Amino acid sequence: EQENLLKFTSPRNIHSWICAQQLLHTRTSFRQDGHDLEKIMKWSGQYPFAFPLWFGPSLSILNVHHPSYVKTILSTTEPKDDYAYKFFIPWLGDGLLVSAGQKWFRHRRLLTPGFHYDVLKPYVKLVSDSTKVMLDKWEVYAKSEESFELFKHVSLMTLDSIMKCVFSCNSNCQTDSGTNPYIQAVYDLCHLVNVRFRVFPYHSKAIFHLSPHGYKFRKATRIAHSHTAEVIRKRKEVLKIEKEQGIVKNKRYMDFLDILLSARDEHQQGLSDEDIRAEVDTFMFEGHDTTASGISWIFYNLACNPEHQEKCREEILQALDGKDTVDWEDLNKIPYTTMCIKESLRLCPPVPGISRKLTKPLTFFDGRTVPEGCIIGISIYGIHMNTTVWENPYVFDPMRFLPENVSKRSPHAFVPFSAGPRNCIGQNFAMNEMKVAVALTLKKYRLIKDPQHIPKMIPQVVLRSLNGIHIKIKPVENDL
Repeated sequence: EQENLLKFTSPRNIHSWICAQQLLHTRTSFRQDGHDLEKIMKWSGQYPFAFPLWFGPSLSILNVHHPSYVKTILSTTEPKDDYAYKFFIPWLGDGLLVSAGQKWFRHRRLLTPGFHYDVLKPYVKLVSDSTKVMLDKWEVYAKSEESFELFKHVSLMTLDSIMKCVFSCNSNCQTDSGTNPYIQAVYDLCHLVNVRFRVFPYHSKAIFHLSPHGYKFRKATRIAHSHTAEVIRKRKEVLKIEKEQGIVKNKRYMDFLDILLSARDEHQQGLSDEDIRAEVDTFMFEGHDTTASGISWIFYNLACNPEHQEKCREEILQALDGKDTVDWEDLNKIPYTTMCIKESLRLCPPVPGISRKLTKPLTFFDGRTVPEGCIIGISIYGIHMNTTVWENPYVFDPMRFLPENVSKRSPHAFVPFSAGPRNCIGQNFAMNEMKVAVALTLKKYRLIKDPQHIPKMIPQVVLRSLNGIHIKIKPVENDL
């Protein structure tokens, strides 16, 4: 396999550099210091289609960052790679994120109705309600005009939203005092999965288990599982009562958790408790943490680009026409805001990279072939910043997403939700949530950049900032 990857040119001495550093358990070439993405982009500029990386003596990855290559990979149903994604399994189980083959296909087909148009429609009001709770809490920052960190607030809002929408569970997580234990557990788990992948000795289950990081991982996993188990327990009780009263039969559409609990195959067998928990753990994480990242970076980018922020605000005020909430019909009335959201997702994709493992040889458009068993790393950030695809890629320019400009590009030039058969099942829910959050926020507040706190992007499971994402806010009605 490595002989095949040597056909692809790579950064000078990167093979021995990464191997030596990881085997010695000192420092890796990717240090999570806020400069990792710069390093990737430097190499991407030298090798505009793909380049191989070696992690340790036995793990090689072909890093891909061009739409033509990505199209070839994502058009298939190749599974997630079983090397990096296996580190998620103790936390997320064998859910939709990591499962493969017939199990993935069955679960994907089973869960798709949970994100049907008619199911998503009433969610808009629920997300509006959650967003307004967050914005009311921000009044203290508007009065003080002090800088504050966004991500923790937005994470609570998106958790509140996913609990209400997808799991039919009223949550008080935004108003409860103190740090939310589930939010903290997810943050720790994302960090620890990333650490485990980067530190070669931790690839051993025994070594990781005995390490301080392994202990912290198990503790955080217990907290996350306890949270989702309680959600499942409460919903089972409600469904039991609804079934007795005949309420379920009168509902045209069921939400995500209802589908999981009520599903039956051709033999009238339901999902196992293990499968249900795996999918709930997966969607609880993916449904709030990735969206929180997206919204936080959108707010930051709008704060950095006040002229675009003002255009969005004018459009939003006209669309809402004095209303203090967002309705389903309003979502299509804010095209410029939608373009700004997409441009932020291009600059700051919530999931900066994904990977696949080939079950058969794959040939790219230029004739180069990679063998069965090869791991393909798809750099979503690298695709979005590829200078052969995007002119001035570091400039915030929402006009890139005008229909006439989109039609000139490959559909695989912009893939914040992946693409193809294994794309993000919840992408429409996520986009709707982002639109609602941006609309209500810009209606109430002006977002202002804090020059004292420039975020340093770090590519973990979710795109985060090493030093947080800080902004200042000012009430719109007082900005005269």
